[in-house]
This record gives sequence, structure tokens and C-alpha cells, in this order.
Amino acid sequence: MLTVVGVTSLSTMAMIVYPLLVKLIGLDATEAGVFIGGTIHDVAQVVGAGYLVSNHTGDVATFVKLTRVACLVPVVLGLSIAFKTKSGKTEFDAPPLVPFFLIGFVFLVIVNSIGFIPHQVGGWISDASRACLVTAIAALGVKTSFQSLASLGWRPVIMLVMETIWIAVLVIGALLLSR
Repeated sequence: MLTVVGVTSLSTMAMIVYPLLVKLIGLDATEAGVFIGGTIHDVAQVVGAGYLVSNHTGDVATFVKLTRVACLVPVVLGLSIAFKTKSGKTEFDAPPLVPFFLIGFVFLVIVNSIGFIPHQVGGWISDASRACLVTAIAALGVKTSFQSLASLGWRPVIMLVMETIWIAVLVIGALLLSR
């Protein structure tokens, strides 16, 4: 729970700060989109931050973020294979090689990409998806206890903040070196 709350909080802060930061360090619209899409954790905040800068930055940021999401599939599959063979577990007591939500994600990307879903149905699915996301976030808020989060201590919070800073420095460094 701390991870979800922490990532959402850091992404929301980044959505406000990063558009100012990209202007301050002088990134052009494309570089700003790469930075925003490459560093902010949540898709919704990436879209919000990108379009705060410009339409082009929003498009680039969204593309970069969705590319990052798509890369989860081969990374999770590779890690699953690597750790399954080293753990010594049999096929019966090991978790699935790839989580079912990733399989569903790939399936829906393919089905939508080949045009199997009519445009109007896609709109309904998109609306339902947003409603489910809002419901899930609300449920997370209802279940979140700041007292139980505080009992975890500062180490996990510091780790989340340092990871966020590390990604930002890495992407800014790569962008500035590529000029």
C-alpha cells in the first residue's frame, strides 16, 4: 500500500514541478516530453504534465510512457524465467510465469491495434476503464491508514524518493548528453 500511495504522491508532485523544471533547464518540447514520459510513474500524471507544457510535449510524453509500460511485458517475462530456473520450484508450486494482467494488456493492445474493436465500443470501454480506475483509487484511499503507513518508518519513503530522483537525473543526463 505504501508503494501505491508513495508513487501516486510523487507522481502528482512531479506533475506540478516537472513542467517548471523543463522550462528552467531549457529543454525543447520533444526533450521535455521524453523527460516527463520517462520519469513520472503514473500515466495520468504524465499526460497532465506533458499537456501543461504543450500539445507536442503531451503527445511525446504519452508515447514515451506507454512505451515504458509496454516494456514491462518482456522485462517481467525475462525476470520470471531467470528467477524460476534458479529457485528450484516445480511448475506446480510456482506462480504463473507472467501475471495475468500483463497477458490481458498485450491481448487488448493487439485486438485494438488490428481494429477489431469498433470506435464507439472503444469509447465505452475507455469510459468504463476510467470509472474503474477512479473506483480503485477511491477504494485505496478508503483502505489507506496513515498510522499503518507511518509504522513502516522512513526507509521505504526515502527509497521511493531517491528512486524518483535517480530516474530524473538519469533521464536529464541522457538528454543533455545527446545534444
